[in-house]
Amino acid sequence: MKITRISVYQVDLPLHEGSYKWASGKSVAVFDSTVVKIETDSGIEGYGEVCPLGPVYLPSYAAGARAGIKEIAPNLIGQDPTELAVLVDNMDRWLKGHPYVKSAIDMACWDILGKAAGLPIAKLLGGTYGDDFALYRAISQLPPKEMAENVKMYKDQGYKKFQLKVGGNPWEDIERIRECAKVLDNSDQLVADANCGWLMHDAVKVANGVRDVNVYIEQPCTSYEECLSIRRRTTLPFVLDECIDGLGILLRGFQDHAMDVVNIKISKFGGLTRARQARDLCVSLGIVMTIEDTWGGDVITAAISHLAHSTPEEFLFSATDFNSYVTKSIADGAPQRINGRMAAPTSPGLGVTPIWEALGAPVMVCDGSE
Repeated sequence: MKITRISVYQVDLPLHEGSYKWASGKSVAVFDSTVVKIETDSGIEGYGEVCPLGPVYLPSYAAGARAGIKEIAPNLIGQDPTELAVLVDNMDRWLKGHPYVKSAIDMACWDILGKAAGLPIAKLLGGTYGDDFALYRAISQLPPKEMAENVKMYKDQGYKKFQLKVGGNPWEDIERIRECAKVLDNSDQLVADANCGWLMHDAVKVANGVRDVNVYIEQPCTSYEECLSIRRRTTLPFVLDECIDGLGILLRGFQDHAMDVVNIKISKFGGLTRARQARDLCVSLGIVMTIEDTWGGDVITAAISHLAHSTPEEFLFSATDFNSYVTKSIADGAPQRINGRMAAPTSPGLGVTPIWEALGAPVMVCDGSE
């Protein structure tokens, strides 16, 4: 099987809540997502998606994803999309770094492999555990009582895991955490996610200020070393996210006892191939994970669901359903949440079919004829 054509689409994904706010005053109102379609000489098509959380979250941005795909695409024509390890290694030779650029391509090739095998991706990733899995709900940064009201609203919809966007004024963040904790039960999970927003002295203030609350502290500072310093000064359970971008830092974190939970974002690792490697390493080391991505719509939500559902239940802290945050559906067959839980599609590949009217005309097409 050979790749014959690659088409790239740009789609805006507005939010139900109007905007999404996180640390240091950052916010996004409409997410700029990139969808990739890969065609083959066998007639099988694969789909992938990448959606950076704006240009100020990680070293990634939406237009950069499309520019990078344009750089890589000519080299992909004629390649076998089912030879995933070979393809991933080649992409790293064709473009140094920029893993997020390669994520949608890798995802689309997994979709092709699943369709060629007649199997859902979750089965190719090892098989599914249980009937479904638990989701978390990210709570956009607002005044404390408003955040607590949103937590209660989503709790009533079936969620039991909540990720509070903090990383602002430490005293207000302490109040945010305490107000939200009041509306939860002991069986619920509360995570205070600073998204690198605190300096170390503020992070210590917050950790000390909520030391009696049932809450996880997530990525309080920018660097691994800063986070490790806070980890060593609190007894609260600890999550690392932004600084976890490869197997090396996972191993270092394990050796340093730097975290209790890690977040595995598919695009940050460059796609499902390497996200799976990270997932399997965490299982081997006994590290619990949240399976997610930076953002996205129906295609990314499907990919998350396959990786999450094929993760042993005791190692899956949570996952996310990005397609429920946005107002636009871009694919049929995508998984949908039911009472705060989700299951991976059982159709071959990702199990989704793009809604072409929603995607519009491609912004780039590569078939090797240029």
